[in-house]
Amino acid sequence: MKNCSILIFLLTLTTSIFAAPKEKTVNVMTFNIRLDNAADGINNWKFRKDYAANLIQFHNADIIGTQEVLNNQYHDLIERLPAYNHVGVGREDGDKKGEACAIFFKKDRFKLYDSGTFWLSENINAVGVKGWDAACERIATWAILKDNNTGKKFLFMNTHLDHQGLIARREGAKLILKKANELSKGLPIIVTGDFNAAQTEEPIQVLIDKTNPLHLTDSKENAELKYGPEWTCHNFGRTPLENRSTIDYIFLKGKFSVIKHGALSENLGTVFPSDHTPVMATLLMK
Repeated sequence: MKNCSILIFLLTLTTSIFAAPKEKTVNVMTFNIRLDNAADGINNWKFRKDYAANLIQFHNADIIGTQEVLNNQYHDLIERLPAYNHVGVGREDGDKKGEACAIFFKKDRFKLYDSGTFWLSENINAVGVKGWDAACERIATWAILKDNNTGKKFLFMNTHLDHQGLIARREGAKLILKKANELSKGLPIIVTGDFNAAQTEEPIQVLIDKTNPLHLTDSKENAELKYGPEWTCHNFGRTPLENRSTIDYIFLKGKFSVIKHGALSENLGTVFPSDHTPVMATLLMK
């Protein structure tokens, strides 16, 4: 009887996972690609760029929020992902200088209505300014998109929080909530990024605080199927397993079903697509 109950549960789970029509689900990925740094040796970008682009295509990501994208890397991805449109600017000058939080989305799947970038600082329009006590300039890039398959519009936002400044990390998270809710104007919200924080740390707690009506939900929390390790940052495999943590997330606000969620821990021998694992969630917008 016990074995029968287990079988029924597995069949129910499988039916639920695959019941949603594929043309109505959206594969969302967040991917810190690691900036182009000669000191990375065999994991320098020139050895990883094809791998990174192929990974995106193999997993059939519909929308990707990327982080640490320098201008040459941006062009490398554009060249290798011809089926995708994109928005994003460098954080140092609002154009080509510095890391971008670029968003890539399938040309034949989504229509772009509006987009922009703001700085995580006291003045969101202060291009190239480090906010509060941040160690680096930090930005969020956003887009209002319509899914041509379903006709549904939503806000997609992508960011990279500071790794040092305690005030900047807290205030940056608050600003993400504020701007996401302002820009969405009631539309469903998807926020991706490298938040440089484990779930127990203040920036994530600010984002998911259920007492705040603006709060977001971690997509992993309600996923029907979860896959991969309980960490996303690994320093090209050098960080000991016990010291790794999840700092890359896909957050949601609105009526979503999360069909599956996974941290894609992959490598080709000693070469990794990045020093972070991409994270992907398959979503159904209700």
